[in-house]
Amino acid sequence: MAGRFDPLTPTAARGGRTHVPAGHGRTIGSAAKARVWIPEGPVDLGLTLGPLRRGPADPTFRTTPDGSVWKAAQTPQGPATLRVAATQDGIAAEAWGIGADWMLEQLPALLGAGDDPAAFVPRHRLVHASHRRRPGLRLTRSGMVLESLIPVILEQKVTTDEAYRAWRRLVRQYGEPAPGPQAVRALDLYVMPSAPTWARIPSWDWHKAGVDQKRSSTVLRAVRVAPRLEEAAAMELPQATARLEAVPGIGPWTSAETLQRSNGDPDAVTTGDLHLPGIVGYALAGDRDADDAVMLELLAPYEGQRHRAARLILLAGRTPPRRTPKMPRGDIGRL
Repeated sequence: MAGRFDPLTPTAARGGRTHVPAGHGRTIGSAAKARVWIPEGPVDLGLTLGPLRRGPADPTFRTTPDGSVWKAAQTPQGPATLRVAATQDGIAAEAWGIGADWMLEQLPALLGAGDDPAAFVPRHRLVHASHRRRPGLRLTRSGMVLESLIPVILEQKVTTDEAYRAWRRLVRQYGEPAPGPQAVRALDLYVMPSAPTWARIPSWDWHKAGVDQKRSSTVLRAVRVAPRLEEAAAMELPQATARLEAVPGIGPWTSAETLQRSNGDPDAVTTGDLHLPGIVGYALAGDRDADDAVMLELLAPYEGQRHRAARLILLAGRTPPRRTPKMPRGDIGRL
């Protein structure tokens, strides 16, 4: 998960914390469609929307000094740009592009309106402390499966730096500038490519972006059945998981990381991760060598809320001391 958190540790970054400067975003206007949404409780924009950002230079995501969060998206209705900012009256949003109406309609879900934090009961001291310090954490539901899925596929079996680099290059090369006035264009925002465009990317450009054939083939298989995959956004977790994993190359790790964002599912716990079991095991039981089975056993008291529990553990920043060198970066594009 991308983003930053108060103690700038890699673990906290994976918790999905994006720094949003304090301030009240100034209305841009200029033919924008607008909406103000009043949440029932506190909403931390950085914590809630942070998981949608793929690295600090994600071309589809920006934060600005006035406290605004900007997101360019390929919605079911077409490209759109969304700006949200906390104000005294609630959360103000403006949107531009063909998909502006869809983005504004999706706004409450995007900011966690369908999430129920009250259903979460901390069972460990560390989790309780992390939960208490973050009352504005809400689980986002973007409603866009492909936009969540493709970056996750790019993250399979490589370092996050490699995946972020590939995402940046492909979006800038094959996406389109985000719709909106000059203020939007100045942010250098891009909308990710549509499914047909992903399907037309030649093999050499995948290679130049550092994406091997296994991952690029998985993306190509996914975009060929994009409408069927997008239907998973309205499904319950078991059905949505089965729909995604019917595509060869999409396994439990990829489906969980996708549905955490597209569906906002509080129980979509990530298995098959290189680091997460050891982090959870160390944080909750002092077991740095925990595997998936041990992690799931430790998270069993949070059944129905295991994804939220894992995020709070990551945000707590308690990691086992490193014993081995970091995974080396690779760049097949240079071969």
